[in-house]
Amino acid sequence: MSQFDLTPPTESQRRELESQLTRDEARVLLAHGTEAPHCGVFLKEKRPGVYTCRLCGLPLFNGGSKFESGTGWPSFTSPFADGHLTTIEDRSYGMVRTEIVCARCGGHQGHVFPDGPPPTGLRYCINSVSLDFTPAGEPLPDKLGRGDPEGEPLPG
Repeated sequence: MSQFDLTPPTESQRRELESQLTRDEARVLLAHGTEAPHCGVFLKEKRPGVYTCRLCGLPLFNGGSKFESGTGWPSFTSPFADGHLTTIEDRSYGMVRTEIVCARCGGHQGHVFPDGPPPTGLRYCINSVSLDFTPAGEPLPDKLGRGDPEGEPLPG
């Protein structure tokens, strides 16, 4: 599979993408909010496929890296590819945490913690509203019109 273009969306692309978000999606993705635990649409998702950024479509996690953490949010052991997530120190709520955002558009995804299972020991704790899901065998979203590998079918 080809390399993904991590160039941020243009201002007009960003405005168009943001206009398609629900109020809750915008609150989480753009204002670094959090959805309530145990209610996310991807909490119980188990099909093979790829989880992409809800805002720009960049692949962020493989379905095979998802695990049940018991926290109430979808959890993953590793990102789809190096460079697809960016970390930011988050000192909100009197804690020090590591926030993760989409490397291409900056959309807030959740946080990463050092208490996950092998092989990485990491737990990427993600908001369902920050994600879209593409089942194996279906084409990845191409929200920015960039072509291959976006818009190409996933191996099934």
